[in-house]
Amino acid sequence: MAKARQVAALIVAAGRGTRAGGEVPKQYRLLGGVPVLARTISAFVEHRAIDIVQVVIDPVDRPLYDACLPASARIVAPVGGGASRQASVLAGLEALAALAPPPDVVLIHDAARPFVSAGLIARSCEMLASGTVAAVPGVPLTDTVKQVDGTDRVTATPERSSLRAIQTPQAFDFVSLLDAHRRAATVPGLAATDDAAVMEWAGHPVTVFAGEPGNGKLTLPEDFDAAERRLGGVSMTDIRTGQGYDVHVFGPGDHVWLGGISIPHECGVIAHSDGDVALHAATDALLGAIGDGDIGTHFPPSDPQWRGASSDRFLAHAAALVAARGGRIGNIDLTVVCEAPKIGPHREAIRERIAAIVGISADRVSIKATTSEKMGFTGRREGLAALALATVILAGG
Repeated sequence: MAKARQVAALIVAAGRGTRAGGEVPKQYRLLGGVPVLARTISAFVEHRAIDIVQVVIDPVDRPLYDACLPASARIVAPVGGGASRQASVLAGLEALAALAPPPDVVLIHDAARPFVSAGLIARSCEMLASGTVAAVPGVPLTDTVKQVDGTDRVTATPERSSLRAIQTPQAFDFVSLLDAHRRAATVPGLAATDDAAVMEWAGHPVTVFAGEPGNGKLTLPEDFDAAERRLGGVSMTDIRTGQGYDVHVFGPGDHVWLGGISIPHECGVIAHSDGDVALHAATDALLGAIGDGDIGTHFPPSDPQWRGASSDRFLAHAAALVAARGGRIGNIDLTVVCEAPKIGPHREAIRERIAAIVGISADRVSIKATTSEKMGFTGRREGLAALALATVILAGG
C-alpha cells in the first residue's frame, strides 16, 4: 500500500492590512463576532485532508493570535514572518521542513480569505495527486481588462478568455516549493506576488484549476461590510463595563512603573511583579467586564514565574481574552491617585503604551491623576493607587 501523503496548510498572517482600516491588523478584526483568522484556521483544521496547520504571524500579534486559536493538535507553533510575503512564506516552509517528517504537500493560504470552502481545499489537494507540482485556483474575469502605460493611456486589451484571477489555497509539492523559495531568496530584487510566481521563476509548470467567486480576499473596509452582510449581519449590542483597583506601598528604589512607563521617583514599590498599579487596575477592569475572575486568578502571586514580571503581559492577556469572546475594547479610563510622582508629563506616553498593549487607538484611553488631599496612605506618601473602568463590546444578537 502506498504511503499516505502528509498535507500541511501554511496560513500567511504576518501582514498589517492597513488598507482595511480598523484598530488591529485585518486578520484579527471581528467578522460576525469571530476574528477573521479564527475562521480561516478553522476551515483547515476541520478538513480531514489536512494533517498540519502552520501559521506565520507578526510576533507582536502573538496575544491576538493566541486568543483566536481553535483547540487542535493539528496546529503547530506559529513562526514569525519576514519583511515581505515572500519572506514570510519561506519562514513558514522552513518551520515545516524542521518537522519529522516534513509534509509531502503544502497548501499556501491567505489569512484574509476566511470563506474558503471545504470543496476548494479538497480540490487543491486532489490536483497534486497525479504528479503535478504546482496548482492554483483561479476564476475567469468578467470585466474587460486594459493594459496601460505610465500615463494611464491604454496600450493593449488582453483577451480575457485566457486570463484568470488567482486565489488561494495554492497547492505545491513541498520539496519543490521549498527549493524554489530558498533560491529566490538569494536573488536581489526578486519580489513575487504569490507562490505560483516563485515556482514559475524556478521553471516549474503551474496548473490553474477552478476557484470560487465566494473565496474573496478581505482588503478594503467595504470588503468587511460585504462580508458582514454575507453572514447575515451581527450587531454589536452587548456592552459590558468592568472596574479595577490596585494599590502598592512605596519601598526602596529609584523609579515606579505606571501604565507601562518607567517614571523616575525617590522610591520604588513593593510588589510581586513590577508593581504597575495602572496596568493592574486596567487588567482587572477588562477581566471584570467579561466576568473572568481577576488578575490574581490568572497570575497568582504565589507562582514564582510572575516574580518581577512586566505587567504589560497581564494586560495583553486580558485583552486577548476579550478578543477570544468575540469582543472589542471600547475604552479604558484610568485614574492614578498619588502625591508623587507627577503624572502629567507622562500622560501621553502612558496613553500610547496602553493603547499599543491592548490594540486600540490612543483616543480610547484616558489617564487622569489626582491626590487624596494629604489624607490616607497616599496622602502620607506611603504608596499609590489606581482605579480603572473599561468598556467591552461583545457580539450581540
